[in-house]
Amino acid sequence: MHHEIVALERLMQPLPPSFDFPPHVTYTLTSYDHTLPADVAARVRNATIIIVTTARIDAATLHPAVTPHLRLVAVMAAGTDPVDLAACRKRGLRVTNCPAANLDAVSESALSLYFAARRRTVLLDGLVRQVPSEWKTHGSLGKHLKFADGKPPLTCGDEVLGVVGYGGLGGCNNPVVVSRQLTTDGGGCRQAHCSPRTRPGHASPHRRAKTALPHRDDRVPFDQVLRRCTVLVLSLPRNPETLNLLSTREFETMSPYAVLVNISRGGIVNEAAVVQALRAGQIAGYATDVFEQEPVEGPGDTPLLGDEAKGLNITLSPHLAWLSQRTVRNLGQILKDTVEAWVNEQEMNVVV
Repeated sequence: MHHEIVALERLMQPLPPSFDFPPHVTYTLTSYDHTLPADVAARVRNATIIIVTTARIDAATLHPAVTPHLRLVAVMAAGTDPVDLAACRKRGLRVTNCPAANLDAVSESALSLYFAARRRTVLLDGLVRQVPSEWKTHGSLGKHLKFADGKPPLTCGDEVLGVVGYGGLGGCNNPVVVSRQLTTDGGGCRQAHCSPRTRPGHASPHRRAKTALPHRDDRVPFDQVLRRCTVLVLSLPRNPETLNLLSTREFETMSPYAVLVNISRGGIVNEAAVVQALRAGQIAGYATDVFEQEPVEGPGDTPLLGDEAKGLNITLSPHLAWLSQRTVRNLGQILKDTVEAWVNEQEMNVVV
């Protein structure tokens, strides 16, 4: 038996040096630094195994006439939203992912985004760089750190942390480090955990993650979390049930002191709505590592870079919260173990 393995995004995929398959199984690995949407179908035409991270594997690509030999789609990430899972299920293709590989890095990134949003770091950085200097003219920039009602910012001991998607629903972007540091090292922040208002489908019973995630039985209803929390961390997959999970109605419910941290996927937060919520003082800040359309280039791709967003407390990072030496090691090892298990007819990290 011979496998044609095609890796579409080597720049984001720490591929293992080799796969250890049984003696009767051979393989050829073809990898590309980056793959544009127009090139996907041609590159995977002869593949039996596709390794993908963010490149879109849609229903057209998954049609037997386009990928006649395909048997496995191995996602080298936790989120599987680039892959049309329904089309894979219909065709009987196996889809796997790499859960928990980026747990520490994403959690710590969420923590850094929280502090940046709460202390308005990006906004204040821009004001310090201005010439002529408002700081020199008025003697202080303190008003820019205050809420709309004139009160100064909260510190960790006064925060209520809400985590949306904590546990199995949140997948491997579970912000355990955020919870631990804000509640212990950070000064006793209170916590509330919840599922999204519409529960996504449960994971496959065949899933066997490399790292077990904590089970929680103390979830708080979504609407209560919105009302109570001053820090809201999103850690859940993107799917039809979670698109625009936070939009105008939700922002109207939230505390005007609240900061929102998105370490999950773009599209879960309505970007135009969050800009308007910030401008209206309905929430205090937004920090995100993800965007509805990626990569982004100017306001044509996201309202977060438009004129309406100027001067608002918005912190942006380019979907790199996952990147760390530990994540790279984990991804390579989990992918290797998962693909080798599939070749040996064993189930590991199965999504479909």
